[in-house]
Amino acid sequence: MAAAARLLFCCLLIFSMYVGVLYAATNAKDAAALRSLKDEWTNTPPSWDSSGDPCTSWDGIVCDNSSRVTSLELSSMGLTGKMSGDIGQLSELLSLDLSNNLGLTGTISPQLGNLKKLAILMLSGCSFMGSIPSELGSLPELTFLALNFNNLNGEIPPSIGQLAKLTWLDLSDNRLTGQIPFATSISPTPGLNQLKNARHFHFSNNQLSGSIPEQLFGPDMSLIHLLLDGNQLSGTIPTSLASVQTLEVLRLDRNRLTKSVPSLNNLTNLINMHLANNQLSGLLPDLTGMNSLTYLDLSNNTFDLTGSSAWFSTLQSVATLVIEQGSFNGAVPQEIFSLPQIQQVFMKNNAFIELNLSANIGDKLQLVDLQNNGIVQLELGTEFTKTLMLFGNPVCSNNPNQIYCQLQQEAKPYSTSLTLCGMAKCDSDHLKLNPESCTCSYPYAGILYFVAPSSLDLSNATLFRSLETSLTVSLGLSVSLQNLSLNNENNLQMQLELFPSDDKYFSRSEIRTVASALGRRTYKAPSELGLYYFRPSEYIFDDGGRRVLTTGSIAGIVTGSAVLVLMLAALAVYAVRQKRRAEQAMSMSNPFASWTTGGRDTGGAPQLKGARWFSYEEVKKCTTNFSESNQIGSGGYGKVYKGVLSDGVVVAVKRSERGSMQGGTEFKTEIELLSRVHHKNLVGLVGFCFDQGEQMLVYEFMANGTLRESLSGKSGIQLDWMRRIRVALGSARGLAYLHELAHPPIIHRDVKSTNILLDDNLTAKVADFGLSKLVCDVSKGHVSTQVKGTLPIEKGKYIVREVRIAMDKNDDAHYGLNDKIDPAIKNSHDQLIGFHRFLELAMQCVEEAAADRPSTSEIVKTLEALLQAEGVNTSSTSGSSSTSSSLTEFGHGNGVRQHPYDDSLAMKDGAESESFGFDNRYALVSVVEPK
Repeated sequence: MAAAARLLFCCLLIFSMYVGVLYAATNAKDAAALRSLKDEWTNTPPSWDSSGDPCTSWDGIVCDNSSRVTSLELSSMGLTGKMSGDIGQLSELLSLDLSNNLGLTGTISPQLGNLKKLAILMLSGCSFMGSIPSELGSLPELTFLALNFNNLNGEIPPSIGQLAKLTWLDLSDNRLTGQIPFATSISPTPGLNQLKNARHFHFSNNQLSGSIPEQLFGPDMSLIHLLLDGNQLSGTIPTSLASVQTLEVLRLDRNRLTKSVPSLNNLTNLINMHLANNQLSGLLPDLTGMNSLTYLDLSNNTFDLTGSSAWFSTLQSVATLVIEQGSFNGAVPQEIFSLPQIQQVFMKNNAFIELNLSANIGDKLQLVDLQNNGIVQLELGTEFTKTLMLFGNPVCSNNPNQIYCQLQQEAKPYSTSLTLCGMAKCDSDHLKLNPESCTCSYPYAGILYFVAPSSLDLSNATLFRSLETSLTVSLGLSVSLQNLSLNNENNLQMQLELFPSDDKYFSRSEIRTVASALGRRTYKAPSELGLYYFRPSEYIFDDGGRRVLTTGSIAGIVTGSAVLVLMLAALAVYAVRQKRRAEQAMSMSNPFASWTTGGRDTGGAPQLKGARWFSYEEVKKCTTNFSESNQIGSGGYGKVYKGVLSDGVVVAVKRSERGSMQGGTEFKTEIELLSRVHHKNLVGLVGFCFDQGEQMLVYEFMANGTLRESLSGKSGIQLDWMRRIRVALGSARGLAYLHELAHPPIIHRDVKSTNILLDDNLTAKVADFGLSKLVCDVSKGHVSTQVKGTLPIEKGKYIVREVRIAMDKNDDAHYGLNDKIDPAIKNSHDQLIGFHRFLELAMQCVEEAAADRPSTSEIVKTLEALLQAEGVNTSSTSGSSSTSSSLTEFGHGNGVRQHPYDDSLAMKDGAESESFGFDNRYALVSVVEPK
């Protein structure tokens, strides 16, 4: 008893010391400041309700090795309350992000000026009021300042000009007034013209007034975005603006600017220019030399079109031209329609009287809108077949039935399709269908704004699919785009929904990661869309119940936990002893009887067909202790070793690494499926090992390496390029046959040359064909228990999109895919004869809807026709090849039975092909699909 008492006392002492360390870990001053913030705020993360150490247990807090708080990241957390002045006590803070918390109100604390090491300050998307503290100008390390989308008023503090390292300054969408501050050589007052490293001046949608200072710009500035739209600025456009040659986006629209536009020809990097809705006059500005310009809007001014408009022909990059609500008359400049990149021309509500669209029309022109003009003379040739809108012109009085004389409905804006989900619906208002998996989950949603797009075509599926793809690849999330429109500020906006990958809800850390990528613009949108803002809706986290622990509760927990620790220690000793005894007993019997997942029996030994179980020692011996000399490959799952069994059979052993191992149920399912699939074009499964914590698959050995090695000549096997196509198609069609046989599909991936192996007869066989694969997130401690396709399945979808986007029928040589063709084929001595025809057939084979894909027999017939058209004898065999011609293989040779891939021999009514064995007792369940 005395010994037990001493043990209990030691446990209590150690536990109380541990708790004391937790309380004392964070710097006392920082801990006090954080608790002051917590007292001011409500709806803080649940982890803040505990009395643990902020540096180790509070969500959104990052500390350095000295337990000083260096980062406070709480974007989109639903915080409410005011900013405590004690925040200025966090003197080691490097990053402060409280953005997108609409419940944060009151004023911005001047005490932020004490954070001398602060580099990032993000307070956008909140409800802060009052003026911008001048103390923010005393943050010498600040590089990123975002105060946009608040209710701030007053003037821009001149002290901001002292932030020498500032690169991003965003004050948009507030109620700021007064003039833009600037410094002069005779005045000690700082100004924004001192921000030589600033690349972004975003001041849109305020109430700034006065003229734009001539002193604001100079050749030593680094600006790429100048957004002054939606203010009350007056006077002329400063001539000094032309000296900022780094400028890419210029928005001066929706102001009160007057007089003529100065020469801006030096802005050769300018991509997007908005001068609309001002009071500008004089001749239409000559923009000769602005060769990067893709979007130009000069609407609702009083420009004069008199004189030569030949400079229009120099705008080689312009895709969208908008000159509406003017007084232009005479003939519409014909040069506009022949520009090589022009897509849309908007010139409605002018006074043009003549239009010629009979010749020299650009290939990319899609829309000409000249509604409500005075056009009486029209020349329209057959060369223009796109949309023309002339409603409200005199020429239509005699031709009212012409389509261009009628009010035309605009094309339906793009939206992410949910057709693959059929009639599936969600039973809750805030749950939405994930367009990728068709499951119901709660997305992180909001409005995505693009303030400088190059195109106004809302139906451009290619553009918006590329946006979906880039978001998915960058953020790793499923994406939905809905409700595309142009708002009153001439911004493109849409509803963006981002869906969690593995769960119904996002965690707080996941939301912070996504919010940071979109808020700091580490995610880069397609160049045609350019600069963006994301304003998310409030996200309701699935936190469960929230409890606030009292001091008495904590004391009780400490005491009870100490006793519990002692009891658990005794139980652990007993359990370890019992486990050793059980393991010894189990090792003498069938090892599968002990397979469990989370304490649940997996169902005993797998039902195998032609595959055997190997012990760990057997596999270790046959691979010479997994020596490096026996290693023949590696991948995300682990490594592959060559081995020789005791009976002399050579095998390939795939050994899973710890981080990619599956649970018992998944591994059992995989080997049961693999053991039942037999086909001449699939590498056979010899057996498996589930012993001593190892998971290994034993396959037949393929002596001649991969197809990629063969095509590149590394293995010494010389194949002419036509035979390479036969081999690749044979493997791909083998996989397609498996796909059809296993309906509904559980095999769904592109066949890579690295997954195709060659045996001694040069027969191509598919390895790692993707029946099942572990999908896990070690950081979350989560392992999926469903059979899934391998990860390249998902990437394959986006590869197909990229190929479709890149395809260019005007490129006779490479069809727009020069940089995507295998160099081993592209650089061969043979020309890519008929490449575009094979590519078009391949694109048909990967259509999303099964009804749009050709059958296997149709593919064979098409290939035969293509080859015969190129002069290839489809009925002969190659004398240098150990394989027959592709068409003979597919059953079109004389006297040869049809290939098992032919549609006429598809397994129906219980029939089984000689070349493909599948045990029908284990028919695949229809709900097992890759996600």
